[in-house]
Amino acid sequence: MSIRSRREFARFLAGSPLLASTLAAQQDVASFSSARGGSASGIITDPKDALSVLDFEAAARQALPPAHFGYLATGVDDDATLQANRTGYQQFQLRPRRMVDVSQTDLSVDLFGTRWETPVVMSPVGSQRAFHPDGEIAVARAGKAKRTLQILSTATTASIEEVTAAAGQPVWYQLYPTTNWAVTEKLVKRAEAAGSRVLVVTTDLPAGRNTETAERFKRLDKRQCSLCHEGSATTYFKRKPMFDSIDMSGTSFFTPAMTWDWVKRFRDLTKMKVVLKGIVSGEDAALCVKYGVDGLIVSNHGGRAEESNRGTIECLPEVTAAVNKRIPVLLDGGIRRGTDVFKALALGARAVCIGRPYAWGLGAFGQPGVERVLDILRGELTLVMKQCGARTVAEITAAAVVARR
Repeated sequence: MSIRSRREFARFLAGSPLLASTLAAQQDVASFSSARGGSASGIITDPKDALSVLDFEAAARQALPPAHFGYLATGVDDDATLQANRTGYQQFQLRPRRMVDVSQTDLSVDLFGTRWETPVVMSPVGSQRAFHPDGEIAVARAGKAKRTLQILSTATTASIEEVTAAAGQPVWYQLYPTTNWAVTEKLVKRAEAAGSRVLVVTTDLPAGRNTETAERFKRLDKRQCSLCHEGSATTYFKRKPMFDSIDMSGTSFFTPAMTWDWVKRFRDLTKMKVVLKGIVSGEDAALCVKYGVDGLIVSNHGGRAEESNRGTIECLPEVTAAVNKRIPVLLDGGIRRGTDVFKALALGARAVCIGRPYAWGLGAFGQPGVERVLDILRGELTLVMKQCGARTVAEITAAAVVARR
């Protein structure tokens, strides 16, 4: 477009009634938000004002230092897999049913003998005190209040003993196996001693990752972060209580030597149920059954492992087909709505895990933010279940969804 053409286009926009009405509408939204207790920018200032879990993303971005928000926001490479996790749900459509008595609904699910009131689980997210001073403790208290399962990260900034006490019951423990089996053994034994009944082994980071978006956010951060992020790896581990009194010299979370033979090593090490997190193919799902894994989580680390450009919901059908109901399948990645939860359950997941949504709530408002995120998803799931004639989670079947053509 020439300079003259651009100027003419600018003059057109300046006189456009459409533009004028759009600007007026934006001002109305800002005024409405301010009147409700929100900011003039439309960013919520109270978790009660959130209409969807997505409202917490902007609030967290405003509240957090750039580098810390970047840790939450990043995928790998071009963030294509991160985006695919979200857009993948659009590949499946709902098939509502009518004339079903849905005056009562039951969202509860059974996971390894424990009944939970909701199929929504809080995924392991590391370094939660980077988002709020209460970190994992606030999340545990929210989980207790809303009767929601929490999976604790290896990279937790609160000990498993503290988190278990705050949760009022055992949490599941996510494990980065590490390159030093002696370290791995100590982590597993500590989790088991704290009462954890399920060991969630992360399998999708054998050789590191390229978190480009996180690095770009760091460049916007003017703080002095040397105590947290610079120096040797030992400095990092000193800030993680699960590594207290453990020599971490030369140890890495990335385990390129891990094979299926490690399942037996975990079996021999602990009485906890062993769940593999990071399974995205039918072949590996079948091997999970073959090697005696107790369950699996369809996950690509929230788009933070490999740049496959394939959403987890798109991987789910082949995984559940390979498993054929022999072990429970969970899913994480891209869940932002109750309809997303419903679609995953319809395609064979026993439960779903959320990460960023509750971390946004934590970063913006602490425990009340986490609780509100859980309430919103529960309310949305209840609504879509009624619309599709499902009174219980067990009644959510593959007949409720159809692949978009």
